[in-house]
Amino acid sequence: MIRVGPRNSITDVPGIRVGNAEDHGLITGTTVIVPEEAALCAVDHRGGAIGARDTIALMPGSVGGWVHAICLSGGSAFGLDASGGVMDALRQEGKGFAFGGTLVPIVPSAIIFDLMVGQPSWDTPPWWDLGKAAYLAATTDFALGNSGAGIGATAGDLKGGLGTASFRSDDYTLGALAVVNPVGSTVIPGSDTFWAWITEQDGELGGQTPPRAQPDILKAAPWVGTPNTTLVVVATDADLDRDMALRLAIMAQDGIARAINPVHSPMDGDTVFVLSTGQKDRPDPTRGLTKLGALAADATSRAIARGVYEADALAGIPSYLDRHGG
Repeated sequence: MIRVGPRNSITDVPGIRVGNAEDHGLITGTTVIVPEEAALCAVDHRGGAIGARDTIALMPGSVGGWVHAICLSGGSAFGLDASGGVMDALRQEGKGFAFGGTLVPIVPSAIIFDLMVGQPSWDTPPWWDLGKAAYLAATTDFALGNSGAGIGATAGDLKGGLGTASFRSDDYTLGALAVVNPVGSTVIPGSDTFWAWITEQDGELGGQTPPRAQPDILKAAPWVGTPNTTLVVVATDADLDRDMALRLAIMAQDGIARAINPVHSPMDGDTVFVLSTGQKDRPDPTRGLTKLGALAADATSRAIARGVYEADALAGIPSYLDRHGG
């Protein structure tokens, strides 16, 4: 039996916590996903404008593959500093891999472009401190919408945000978290309906209905003219090896494509991380992994739509509920 987890959150996966921190003046923030123990991690990049740090070590053929946290941040390339704050907090707690007499926590990160939402000037860049604050705030219950890395996010011409969703089967728990900041639209043009409407569970999107008319695909993108990105973290308690985790990330990317149109554009930095805590048995590498990948794609679509649904209007950017009700 497949059902929604008790929190409908990535933190339904045992041992996963999430922390948020925001700078409300700059309208930017950071979200950190923290496994209880170092977890196996894979990544799949699909956008044409990727901003990331320490993801090469997650690629096939590299020595790495285990991480202590994943950091998602606003701030464009400046926001890559946030993972340094996370690393420092982990080090102070005695967490990391021991090399040459010191501890080195591994914290891959990815960023969105949000510098045109708030006031794009500062005396001291805030993202290192935001990363540390987000890590220290990590818990199983966290705010969605205009929180963490989602505070400055936009989704086409609507306010974007932070979303999450989960599934639990008799064998595994899987959850997805999304920072939703795409060039494309999450809503079918000429309707009030999310592209991801068919994946909705338990009324989490207000009770979506099919669009009343055939959508005009050529009007699907309210271009905003700035680089944007959707960032996703999928976590599961299934015991995956590196090849299986990568395949799960690839399948989860299809969840982005079901929720946003257009997607993976030259201006997007779409990235999916997968975390495996390995607490349950290893799935069958064909049928079992296929089933898990299908859940990952659907959870990703739901998390994306929830990120927009839960966001409030900010800085003159309308919310989904302002425009479409609910």
